[in-house]
Amino acid sequence: MSGPLLESPVVSTQWLADHLGADQLVVLDATVLPYTQPNGRPGYLSGHESYLVNGHVPGAVFADVIEELSDPEGTYPFTRPSAERFAIAVGALGIDNETTVVVYDAVAGQWASRVWWLFRAFGYDRVAVMDGGLKKWQFEEREIDFGHVEPSTAVFEASERPELWVDRADVEAIVNGDAAGVLVCGIPSKEFTGEEGHRARRGHIPGSHNVPVGRLVDRDTNALLPPDALRSSLAPVLDAHRVVTYCNGGIIAAADALALTLLGHRNVAIYDGSLNEWAADPANPLVTAGA
Repeated sequence: MSGPLLESPVVSTQWLADHLGADQLVVLDATVLPYTQPNGRPGYLSGHESYLVNGHVPGAVFADVIEELSDPEGTYPFTRPSAERFAIAVGALGIDNETTVVVYDAVAGQWASRVWWLFRAFGYDRVAVMDGGLKKWQFEEREIDFGHVEPSTAVFEASERPELWVDRADVEAIVNGDAAGVLVCGIPSKEFTGEEGHRARRGHIPGSHNVPVGRLVDRDTNALLPPDALRSSLAPVLDAHRVVTYCNGGIIAAADALALTLLGHRNVAIYDGSLNEWAADPANPLVTAGA
């Protein structure tokens, strides 16, 4: 038996409220929280404590993006896991290949989008992001539960879709004009222009269009903006044959990829290494100019 039918990569809070408790439905809280390290650089903490103490959607289980849904041996933070590691991790969350998965976070949706993208990249489409995440759920004064929810265990089979990722060589080919494609960068505008940032080398990959997550969501509820507003933000790339999204570490890139997919684009990939990899090599060009 399969879980509830999904008709979009995004579901509303009302849709989830109507389907809570359904057979073969698993709700994931994928929150990761930012903080400032003593050296002034940004860092990230698991949202598990917040999930326990500050509450979560009833029945939601916690999905640990930092430890379980990334490669701990990756060169850069949040490197995508292997198919085997991913399958084991989501199986431990009670997800099999008949489960409907709805994922959210307590930030602006970028972490939920990352988990949604990982599922897609490992061959599974019965997954959606809850629009607005926990912020919208609470804004609407919906029920919140506290404490741990122990998932059941299941067996999940992953099937890789390598076309949903690109590597540095692919990006170099686009920059050099040797391959078709346009680049969308999800970092904040002042980091994009090089005015701010913690890297020794600031800026963005040449030819990139800047679409930070703040241009995709409503500030009050974190819900995605209406389609016309999303089209306006993404207008320069909507007609491109292929779009490659990136950011600092492939997270906000997933929010851009979600918006593009929601608008009907069918040829989107994420540069997983993103600026963590690109900026580390002095030979790779960076631009510090207008957003």
